[in-house]
Amino acid sequence: MPKFVLLLRDAGRFDPNMSPAEMQAIVQRYIAWRAKVQQNGRAITGHKLHDKQGRVLNGAGGAMKITDGPYAEAREVMGGLFVIEASSYDEVVELTRDCPHLDFGSIEIREVQPT
Repeated sequence: MPKFVLLLRDAGRFDPNMSPAEMQAIVQRYIAWRAKVQQNGRAITGHKLHDKQGRVLNGAGGAMKITDGPYAEAREVMGGLFVIEASSYDEVVELTRDCPHLDFGSIEIREVQPT
């Protein structure tokens, strides 16, 4: 069965002054959504990325340039990802319609090319 990557982009809609209880409620929404997808017989893994950390590598011209990232001027920052097995893009879209991340940003769906 094909695998798809759901790239979660944060559009800055998380409240930085959120209480621990409010943050835990959001985490529980993600956990519940993931469990629902798994109950439908789909394998799914997910990872939250560290905020405001990372490196961007550029090897143009044979000289590697390393820049701290993600870029502060970016409107959307990659916040995490899921990998899900599904039969098609349409099925992934249906499984993702109630993903809580849509309240906070966008989700890009990309099929993993078999090697």
